[in-house]
Amino acid sequence: MFKLLSGLAEYLKWQDIKTDSMVFRMHNIFTTVLLLTCSLIITATQYVGNPIECIVGKSLPKGAVNTYCWITSTFTMPDAFSRQVGLEVAHPGVSNDFDETGARKYYTYYQWVCFVLFFQAMFCYLPHWLWNLWEGGLASTLVMGLNHTLENEEAICKKKNCLMDYLVNHIQRHNMYVYRYFICEALCVINIFVQLYLMNRFFDGEFLSYGLRVLQFSDIPQEQRIDPMVYVFPRVTKCIFHKYGASGSIQKHDSLCILPLNIVNEKTYIFIWFWYIILAVFLVGLVLYRAAIIFTPSIRPRLLQMNGRFLSIETCQNISKKVDLGDWWLLYILASNMDSLVYKDLLEELTKKVGNSSSVNA
Repeated sequence: MFKLLSGLAEYLKWQDIKTDSMVFRMHNIFTTVLLLTCSLIITATQYVGNPIECIVGKSLPKGAVNTYCWITSTFTMPDAFSRQVGLEVAHPGVSNDFDETGARKYYTYYQWVCFVLFFQAMFCYLPHWLWNLWEGGLASTLVMGLNHTLENEEAICKKKNCLMDYLVNHIQRHNMYVYRYFICEALCVINIFVQLYLMNRFFDGEFLSYGLRVLQFSDIPQEQRIDPMVYVFPRVTKCIFHKYGASGSIQKHDSLCILPLNIVNEKTYIFIWFWYIILAVFLVGLVLYRAAIIFTPSIRPRLLQMNGRFLSIETCQNISKKVDLGDWWLLYILASNMDSLVYKDLLEELTKKVGNSSSVNA
């Protein structure tokens, strides 16, 4: 178990060359590792020890009833959550249903949680995989080690000239590069909201309001409290097992089942709820920010100056006017991955060369 979890830490390693935003990595890397970790923990909890323990009579084999109730379903009575435990009901949500099958709330999700978390993680990782496929290591190839200025001046100048030649010869050819990246960020937004919707369906419409109800729980008077974590993830449920008696008649056995796995589930999903809501807010803000970059070119020089510390605003304004969005984005990415002084020299020379080539073409 420890080896599996430590293997996930490889995804959180520091990257020398970054071609994506922090919010993009929060969605693709951190969320993927978080969901896989939760899946492994719940899987281990499910298969180490008893995920369900049913109280049965002496005439029934305990192991068989436990297995039956685990692979089928258990249920509670929703109206019994508001009754007083110990006086009106034995446990929250557990009362005599008097064969009112329509009033039961069935729970069948618990054996699927570890698989659902795994597939959620895969969909969170998909935009990262797709961007790596489309990006093809272009930024890493162009940087050529210029993020570390440990080489001699001659080697740095040679690499800088190679980079300059590429930028001049391939000007106005990087629009597809930036739009593919923006598509991957848009996929992150779609993925988060689709997952929130599907998790809400998975928990019978209880998930979207789950975190808010947990926050409000402490403000409700003690006599009116219904713990939302117990309601969504009950610790004690009921299970009905039928068997044939000695005379061949069908016998009905009503069992109480303890679900210790739900203690882990409730803590897991309260954390996931808060993380998904925070991430959804960040991703919506990121999409608005990207829209501003696309439709408001006047902000690009200021962003370029913020990314390249030693650049003057005049240089950033000049180069931003002479290149389109794809070229500007590539320069913006290079600013984050190159030594600031080397990048300053590069951009000043590039501004002159692009200006000269434009005047010649004119």
